Amino acid sequence: MAIRGFEVVSTYKEQDITLPTRQTKQAAGYDFYAREDFVLKSVWRYNFIRLFRLIKNEHPLTESDFKRASKTLKPQLVPTGVKAYMQPDEMLVLANRSSNPLKRGLILPNGIGIVDADYYNNDDNEGEIFFQLVNLSPKDMIIRKGERIGQGIFMPFLKADNDSALDQVRKSGFGSTGK
Repeated sequence: MAIRGFEVVSTYKEQDITLPTRQTKQAAGYDFYAREDFVLKSVWRYNFIRLFRLIKNEHPLTESDFKRASKTLKPQLVPTGVKAYMQPDEMLVLANRSSNPLKRGLILPNGIGIVDADYYNNDDNEGEIFFQLVNLSPKDMIIRKGERIGQGIFMPFLKADNDSALDQVRKSGFGSTGK
């Protein structure tokens, strides 16, 4: 019986997807790889910088200015083509690679991501794992298929004594809890 691990999402079975791997015997994290070539746009090249100029020149900002800048500041979801299965009392913590911010200007805006056990095989996207990334470098970043983009660490979690989690079944994919 399988306890925890990774599988290729069925849609991508024929696309030479790389399953996450640990690079050394002592590594806690499994490196995840990009499913496809992906352009991660720089936040500095679009409407975000326009907002800074308006603020610097003390122009009144409009709702339209904020909306345009917000579209630019949204993280982009870099696909992996991989899903993870685990025990009900476990989670997969997604973290940035330590070299991404320093060498490439790439950050995970939420610090870490959490993949719950019930995300596996959900109806929306079969549980495909995506990394939310923001590119702080001054130029667009091209992430190549098979390039390492982040890491995942399986961890158990504890519940409070009087845990009263809702008895709901996950119905959809990415960011769906609470809907």
